[in-house]
Amino acid sequence: MDLDEAYRECERITWTQARNFAYGIRLLPAPKRRGLAVIYAFARRIDDIGDGTMPPEDKITALEDARLALGDLGAAGAEDPVLLALADVERNFPIPVQAFGELIDGCIADVRGTSYGTFEDLLHYCRCVAGSIGRLSLGIYGTSGDAGLAARLADSLGVALQLTNILRDVREDYQNGRVYLPSEDLVKFSVDSVALGGDEPKSPPETPPAHRGAARPPVPPGAPFGGAGPEFSRLMEFEVERARDWYATGLGLLPMLDWRSAACTGAMAGIYRRLLERIAAQPAEVLRGRMSLSTGQKAAVAVKALAGRIG
Repeated sequence: MDLDEAYRECERITWTQARNFAYGIRLLPAPKRRGLAVIYAFARRIDDIGDGTMPPEDKITALEDARLALGDLGAAGAEDPVLLALADVERNFPIPVQAFGELIDGCIADVRGTSYGTFEDLLHYCRCVAGSIGRLSLGIYGTSGDAGLAARLADSLGVALQLTNILRDVREDYQNGRVYLPSEDLVKFSVDSVALGGDEPKSPPETPPAHRGAARPPVPPGAPFGGAGPEFSRLMEFEVERARDWYATGLGLLPMLDWRSAACTGAMAGIYRRLLERIAAQPAEVLRGRMSLSTGQKAAVAVKALAGRIG
């Protein structure tokens, strides 16, 4: 497989699997579009290992193998199109390849069923799995301003997107044995983690060691959808407002980017921010299933981003 074929394979992965990001990536000029598709394709590989069906120890071994491959991209052979293209991206863009190691760390935490006692604990995870992608993307975009500030803003925007993902997927994650919402928040708003399972609860994930023995508040009596009563609504209002704050900070990156890179970022962030506002309007819906925008709504956000408007 030659380099052009390797890039085409990464773009194929992106267009077929990046349900939200593809709307933004398509707004980039060809070299940056191809480069960002490669970033997505390798990140997708890592995510697919973590979310796959292998036994946990095999997943961790595969993730560590991916980490090792990053350390020797120059040896990437034609049999692996994603690594072949990633080696070329590294040669042509100032991407922080080591940031993929943070993504791998976050996926290993998922495999091990890590729960989060405080928001600071969750923030570290978000920076690993999403802030890292923001910083890698910035390497493709480039910036005309303070590179350190731009990296911090890209990290913050990644955190905003991940917090939105967490709120959208609370039911699905719980049913897969994962709870991302900090236990301190659940206690604060008297929401039992069992409530996050919606109307098809499973056995709750194990309480993290630091929080074993802590009082677990009861599920509100008679609340529909596994506990979507006023306590759950107040919890979601709190989490939504926190995510809005991260968007407010992270979107400060856009003026530091060229027009098309800003449009790409604005489209991706706009789709997720609009989804966040849907969650804010109907918090109990996240316990019924995954909320999403329609294809038309996503396209409309992308068009607005081209005009310099977000969401």
